[in-house]
Amino acid sequence: MSSLITILGPTATGKTALAAEVACRLGGEIISADSRQVFRGMDIGTGKDLADYDLHGTHIPYHLIDICNPGEEYSAYRFLRDFCAAYDDIVSRGRQPILCGGTGLYIDAVVRGYRLADAPMDEEYRRSLEAFSDEELTERLASYIKLHNHTDTETRERLVRALEIQEFALAHPEACTQAPEMEHRIYGLLLPRQVVIDRIEARLRRRMDEGMTSEVQRLLDEGVKPERLMRYGLEYRHVTRFLTGECTQEELFRDLFTDIRRFAKRQMTWFRRMERNGVVIHWIDGTLPLEEKAEIIVKAL
Repeated sequence: MSSLITILGPTATGKTALAAEVACRLGGEIISADSRQVFRGMDIGTGKDLADYDLHGTHIPYHLIDICNPGEEYSAYRFLRDFCAAYDDIVSRGRQPILCGGTGLYIDAVVRGYRLADAPMDEEYRRSLEAFSDEELTERLASYIKLHNHTDTETRERLVRALEIQEFALAHPEACTQAPEMEHRIYGLLLPRQVVIDRIEARLRRRMDEGMTSEVQRLLDEGVKPERLMRYGLEYRHVTRFLTGECTQEELFRDLFTDIRRFAKRQMTWFRRMERNGVVIHWIDGTLPLEEKAEIIVKAL
């Protein structure tokens, strides 16, 4: 049975650098588990840090980065489908796949074997739900799946779509995608909360200096709708608000800094929930030198 190394953790904990170091030592390739790094031209705001993939004179191959145009829909189903293709390709060439990222839903889908389907929009089905309240639809959805977070239920539109997907999957099991069986070795980076906060602040100031505002302005100039950019969250939501005159520069930094800190906390909540659901995560002291962290993983293998 093939194996998958997973490196996860909250934002700003150094996951990419560690994954690249481990890949360099093991002859591995990295599969990104980041819901926004799939989009071309969204580089600074998503923190692609592509320079991390070049070290010790070696370029580390990566997958699922820059595979979509800004404004496209990218779902957990598409990620799982793309992950399976990348994983099979890497394994077929005798290389070690390493999943790296902070999007908990994507990682959970792989390590806990979600079955996901690309359900088409069904207007007749949607009309059949109009008579039901949000509470009734939420209860119905909960009868199909464990509600991992509030994302599927935060709006009526998302709730209906989640039900549409689940009921389509039940009726068409042949249309579902599921990660193949594999041996999982999962490592998480753990740092003191204040260290993470300090890193978030320093990184945010650096990204502002590197032109994050200009990046978002370019996306708007290229025709990406403001409401679409705002749906990508965090940097793209707040910078778009600034560029459309909804907030000042000072409010932009303050509110974005606050939201990224909250996001990091939610990421840890998700990973802890994964552990409660039986996923074994080996936590590594994120303050250790990069070489020591990589050595812990390599020796364990």
